[in-house]
Amino acid sequence: MEPIRFRGLDRVKLLGLTVPAAGTLRSRLLGLALLRRDRAGAGLLLPRCRSVHTFGMRFPLDLLFLDEEGRVIELRRAVPPGRVIRCPGAMAVLELPSP
Repeated sequence: MEPIRFRGLDRVKLLGLTVPAAGTLRSRLLGLALLRRDRAGAGLLLPRCRSVHTFGMRFPLDLLFLDEEGRVIELRRAVPPGRVIRCPGAMAVLELPSP
């Protein structure tokens, strides 16, 4: 069962994954924060985004910063809670639970 904050969000297929696209203020602000890893699903796409925070995370994240074509321009693996990560050239960020 998906988290309530992701219900009603558009789904996008990206890099072989189907993930919700954070299109509401709440989904953008919270992202995957406060969720258990098993409730986070495959991940979350944050369109029109160049930076993310990991405050409130219960597990590390892999962050894929994407250009306007959806290509990965920067990858940050196993980002722990309590960080702010930026990529000035990014047009979107794909948040994935780190293995």
